[in-house]
Amino acid sequence: MKRSEREILTTHTGSLPRAGALMAILAKNERGEPVDSAELNRSIRPAVEETVRRQVECGITVINDGEQGKTNFSSYHYHRLTGFSHQPSPPSKKIHPCQAEAVDFPDFFFYRWGPAAARGPTNEKFKMPTEDLCCTGQIGWKDFSEVERDIANLKDATRNLRVADVFVTAISPGTYLPRNVHYRSDDEYLHAMAETMAREYQAIVNAGFVLQIDAPDLTVYYRMEECTVEQHLAYMGSRVDMINYATRDIPPEMVRVHACWGADEAPHHRDIPLKEIVHELLRLKPAGLMVPGANGRHSHEWKLWQTVKLPANKVLIPGVIDSTTNIIEHPEAVAERILNYASVVGREQVIGGVDCGLGYLADPPIVWAKLRSLSEGARLATQALWAKAA
Repeated sequence: MKRSEREILTTHTGSLPRAGALMAILAKNERGEPVDSAELNRSIRPAVEETVRRQVECGITVINDGEQGKTNFSSYHYHRLTGFSHQPSPPSKKIHPCQAEAVDFPDFFFYRWGPAAARGPTNEKFKMPTEDLCCTGQIGWKDFSEVERDIANLKDATRNLRVADVFVTAISPGTYLPRNVHYRSDDEYLHAMAETMAREYQAIVNAGFVLQIDAPDLTVYYRMEECTVEQHLAYMGSRVDMINYATRDIPPEMVRVHACWGADEAPHHRDIPLKEIVHELLRLKPAGLMVPGANGRHSHEWKLWQTVKLPANKVLIPGVIDSTTNIIEHPEAVAERILNYASVVGREQVIGGVDCGLGYLADPPIVWAKLRSLSEGARLATQALWAKAA
């Protein structure tokens, strides 16, 4: 993983716009419906090439495939793995997966995300699913060829390309784990996931790419459940341990972890503060740490690094672009955010990033405009930082 030695590098968190036709065939494949693999790749391959080209045109220096081979960042692996099937949902008093926030702001979640969003205002309560995807058997790889396909497509699309780095995303062992009805304990279940995901992690690094592990499980538990900080830290700690275990044979400088509080445009007042979890995050073996730094709930947290020392072997990749809004940030605002982080951790240990995935904004051209602002802001920050050092 390159550092910002000559300029402030720029990247994002993985997800970029996918065409509707591509999403349709990907969804069909993930549902287990018959899809010709050659036809599927004929849809994915040009999408990867186009996405790579657009990132370079926007001036992004650390790029990926935009996750064009996946419907989303988290559920892609369940159809690639054995051991999962749908089971009837147990009785639940939850009104929404983000239970803590939904209790505080029920109308928002009902009208924005519940049945009313599709049918207009009603007096019905939230309807939780009647079936859950569950772990019902031993976890293993059913189809590793799709991982190999995604790696091959990105290799071809970036061959002889002059960029600082290329990364590939993969889900963390503990993110959004389906209910366990097979393993004797949740610890055994989590360990099995870590063993399984380690194969994907190693394949990505063996191909010469930086591995990005997407890990909202390190942050969102506090938002989704009524729990104490101590309970969250215990939950989080076991998942930090599993990321470290799954990457034990990979050089730390080849891995970055995206600790995400969620990309949804919602209250987020239940987000656990970075100050409560920063020391657990710093226990991560991977060298790269990605955290939100642009949205209204986390934009002040750069100041934490005034008192918490970022280890010399780490690179901080804060979001300086907000992924929850279609507002295109001014390059000067981006530069200001980068300069704030550089002032407390040093310019070489900062890469300008995005809070979360950009694949779900309403208008794809806005995504590219936001990424251009990111690169322009990084250029302004580079000028300021290197001029100051001269």
